[in-house]
Amino acid sequence: MEFRHVLDLLPDLWRDLLAIPHLGLYLTIGWAVYLLGLGFWIVLQKREPVATISWLISLAALPYIGFLIYYFFGPLRIHRQRLRRVRARASLPAPPAGLTPSPEAIELAKLGQATTGLPPTTATDVRLLIDGGAKYAALLADIAQAREHIHLEYYIYLPDRTGTALRDALIERARAGVKVRLLMDAVGSGQTSRRFLKPLLEAGAEVAWFHPMKLRWFWRRPWLNLRTHRKIVVIDGLVGYTGGINITDEEDERLREDAYRDLHLRLEGDVVRELELVFTEDWCYATGQPPLKMQHPPPQPGRVASQVVSSGPDSPWEAIHRVHVGAIHAAQRRVWLVTPYFVPSEAARMALTSAALGGLDVRLLVPKLSDSRLVTYAARSYFDELLDAGVKIHEYGPRMLHSKALLCDDKMAIIGSANFDHRSFRLNFEISVMFYNEQLAGELATLIQEECSRAPRVRPDRERSLWRARLPEALARLVSPLL
Repeated sequence: MEFRHVLDLLPDLWRDLLAIPHLGLYLTIGWAVYLLGLGFWIVLQKREPVATISWLISLAALPYIGFLIYYFFGPLRIHRQRLRRVRARASLPAPPAGLTPSPEAIELAKLGQATTGLPPTTATDVRLLIDGGAKYAALLADIAQAREHIHLEYYIYLPDRTGTALRDALIERARAGVKVRLLMDAVGSGQTSRRFLKPLLEAGAEVAWFHPMKLRWFWRRPWLNLRTHRKIVVIDGLVGYTGGINITDEEDERLREDAYRDLHLRLEGDVVRELELVFTEDWCYATGQPPLKMQHPPPQPGRVASQVVSSGPDSPWEAIHRVHVGAIHAAQRRVWLVTPYFVPSEAARMALTSAALGGLDVRLLVPKLSDSRLVTYAARSYFDELLDAGVKIHEYGPRMLHSKALLCDDKMAIIGSANFDHRSFRLNFEISVMFYNEQLAGELATLIQEECSRAPRVRPDRERSLWRARLPEALARLVSPLL
């Protein structure tokens, strides 16, 4: 039967369906059973009440379709990886003494170690790389010097000019005998084809995908919503990169005037070991291979107190979330936050407003328009409360601000891949580095001051129409726990 004949039959089918006796009653009973069953499932997850209620209301408005939405995108824990991480971190050396002299810093370091298993350590050198041009130039130069191995993990790796340049640099090193391992997120890097990667594989490199979209048995929920948002590069165990910049032309200001404004780190010293440990755990998890046996260089204690903080749905502790909130509560003079996506939890929002109400200099730098209009509206729905508490809010534009950093007082700084939102705190695999160093904090403070000087402040008396501002913000606020 041709498709047009099927269409011709639809009116008759619809009429027959409406003729079924007590159809409305059956649909009502079916909807009630659906809602009770799905609600029972959601409540058993024991999430925050606000998020649970948001899921229940949203899915109640989408009969039957809501089940598929929750099945693919609802919260999910990964237990197997958590066990592997515990075993892998058991071999880490004891943290060096005397790195975090203040009681607040010691408490945060203990919190980070307790929730991740990664102890405080040091860096011999830390460089802030502003925008993709600086990051890509430094990265390609370091890759050219690689002698043993290159490990890379990215959320977004696109086969454009930037991605091709990096691929060709890796091919050259792989042909020279350097072991190259590239781990990409299957959703974020979904445009990167096998054809593009074929020359890299033929050169001897290994490539793996994090949570690939495979057909699975129905009773095994997919991990569509659980992504690795990390950006990690480790070269010979000596040099490490992490931060917010992916591999894409969209982040290279030399190629595009509208490239993202972003921030990245180049690290040397013992802290690189912790970056590599996070990568190797993700690599073994994604590939099913046994733990990699790495030959690390001798310890090199440095001048910059550092600590890697990783988090993801394989742990219930939300380590990056806790460290951010803890750092804000410990601050005594200022709290400066830079994030592209601002959808705070209740704990994070309370921490920011409490700091401002307590007389601290609290600043929030966000993009004027992010690449998600829904997230932009959700972020603005929190502005009135923050402004009333005394928080200074700046909106950066016209380029999209993609930097992720927190500065507290004169020494504490956190930089990494995590946004200040529910997704980064609870769903994504993220990585940040916490520093306790006056010079580095001063460099970050100078950068944030310069960014704020170019970003107009949000005023309490700004004009906000009902249909263009207040209503969209209120609606976005309702689903913010799900973003």
